[in-house]
Amino acid sequence: MDNNNNHYLLCFFVIIFLVGHGHEGFTKGVEGLGFNWGLQATHPLNPNIVVKLMKDNGFNKVKLFEADPGALEALGRSGIQVMIGIPNELLAPIASSVSVASSWVEQNVSKYISTNGVDIKYVAVGNEPFLTAYGDKFINTTFPALQNIQAALIKAGLGRQVKATVPLNADVYQSADSGLPSTGDFRGDIHDLMTSVVKFLSDNGAPLTINIYPFLSLYDDPNFPIDFAFFNASGAAPVVDGSITYTNVFEANFDTLISALEKNGFASLPVIIGEVGWPTDGDPNANLVYAQRFNQGLIDRINQGKGTPKRSTLPEIYIFALIDEDKKSVLPGNFERHWGMFNYDGSLKYSLNVSNGNSLVAAKGVKYLSRQWCVMSPQASTTDPNFLGSVEYACKYADCTSLGNGSSCGKLDAMSNASYAFNMYYQTMNQMKGSCTFSNLSVLTTIDPSHDTCKYEIMIDVGKHEQPPAAPGTRSSLAAARGKHSYSVMALVFVLTLMMKICVV
Repeated sequence: MDNNNNHYLLCFFVIIFLVGHGHEGFTKGVEGLGFNWGLQATHPLNPNIVVKLMKDNGFNKVKLFEADPGALEALGRSGIQVMIGIPNELLAPIASSVSVASSWVEQNVSKYISTNGVDIKYVAVGNEPFLTAYGDKFINTTFPALQNIQAALIKAGLGRQVKATVPLNADVYQSADSGLPSTGDFRGDIHDLMTSVVKFLSDNGAPLTINIYPFLSLYDDPNFPIDFAFFNASGAAPVVDGSITYTNVFEANFDTLISALEKNGFASLPVIIGEVGWPTDGDPNANLVYAQRFNQGLIDRINQGKGTPKRSTLPEIYIFALIDEDKKSVLPGNFERHWGMFNYDGSLKYSLNVSNGNSLVAAKGVKYLSRQWCVMSPQASTTDPNFLGSVEYACKYADCTSLGNGSSCGKLDAMSNASYAFNMYYQTMNQMKGSCTFSNLSVLTTIDPSHDTCKYEIMIDVGKHEQPPAAPGTRSSLAAARGKHSYSVMALVFVLTLMMKICVV
């Protein structure tokens, strides 16, 4: 090979290297994967930080339970597809008239699409309104509300762009006594209502949204075979349904719904999984090991594009949830505040291979309150007459769900138990002066009292978040990209141009 050939070959490899590395640092999204972003937290992350967290991890879809202005503004021009929820409390007024529905759509959908460039694809009308625990509370308002929102979307010129759906709990369908998915049908007391809802969705080209929780199968039934709750579990006793063998409850549950749709003439109706996930605390089965096992199996299925025996096409899936919420109701169980794949501050709970070998990354730019904790004074005693009352008071206003049996802090002694409660109250109150008194039972310390699996938190300083880079395409985002990557797009163009000039010499 002569010198000229060596020269051209070298140029060829240099250019290929530059092109191949020109977009280093951008995370490829997981197709079909979304997250539920709940906002019931005493110290919520700045919405811009949350959006950056999703983009850094390649999450390209999000479901909101309400039309929160801060979240929607942060999602503007982010490239993230959005489902906006309507709380159950608004179903009755929206069901009362199309004008109310139109007003809601104008304020919460049209406005953010036109003004902020939010990619809104769905409106979720209600949240599990037919749940058996609700009785008939929302039975008469959900379907009319769905109809009125659809009419309002059409009136706003968004009928093709945005689809109205209803997120339903999996208890709206059931199998026969045999428990086989092929016997699935809609629940008897709402059968006619469900067929009306499904027909309406089908007529309007909208999907049905279903929430499936394998964790709850285990939580509700102590005799439930634990391996059957997870994916790819060799120890699970299979469920044989004719020619189909089910090895996990997710597939069996989903296909029970598909059987119900088939029986009622809607075999091809699209279905979205609105919520599915695994909590990490608040119950013996809600732990990091199980959550990592379940969510990794779920993400692997999504990466493989794997559906179920009755639906080979992978549905859209929204994992529940993105971040922990310490203000959620604990009526279903203490685990309710611990569904997040990330901690309340966007830090990692456990490692996950998201796609192409990429692991989860934590939130950036989070600021915290001072590094100090409120704990029980070494001079105080658990026999103090104010002891129990002080602990109860702290847990009334702060999240103590990690103290329960089988939870991450469930093995603390009485003094450590009190320290945890005092500190959660102190942090929840933003470390305000006077919030670490507790009848002289407590004291401030700068030594972290966390130990073993029990973490004593320091809360986010909600007033001191750093602002992450601006949305792509803006001047500030391009400037930020220069700091993040080894060279910017403009630099890449310059180097490639220079190399081309050298190579043609």
